[in-house]
Amino acid sequence: MNDQNAAEITQILQEWNDGNEQAKEMLIPYVYDELKRQARYLMSKERGNHTLQPTALVHEAFLRLSAQTGIDWKNRSHFYGIASRLMRQILVDHARLHAANKRGNNAVHFSLDDVQIPVEERASSILLIDEVLDRLAEFDAQQANIVEMRFFGGMNNG
Repeated sequence: MNDQNAAEITQILQEWNDGNEQAKEMLIPYVYDELKRQARYLMSKERGNHTLQPTALVHEAFLRLSAQTGIDWKNRSHFYGIASRLMRQILVDHARLHAANKRGNNAVHFSLDDVQIPVEERASSILLIDEVLDRLAEFDAQQANIVEMRFFGGMNNG
């Protein structure tokens, strides 16, 4: 992404802050590809027969973003961070529904250093990751955000 696009995204987010409802629609062409990349990354780690597709994940996340009120958008990084968190919540909600439909509660133990989890165990693992991130946030919110962005947003240090 070039500096001009980043500046345009920030400008559109500022217009959204100012109450311009059309800004949400103007934002889509600028952020859709990155949101889709994040969703494809997340869904690549899901079970093969997952009923949620990357496009649906992006659309659901954007619907939830559009419904948000009171967010003072700072810049595109802030936007993508919130979008990653919403995608995480959508997957967690989906995993909870999937787990509720299964019998038993087989705990999955894993290390945050080893996030290559078999797809069959992914739904339960997402719930566990969500719980671990919530606990980590109680002690160090910044570290929880970093883990969330790396795991759910596909972000790296680059």
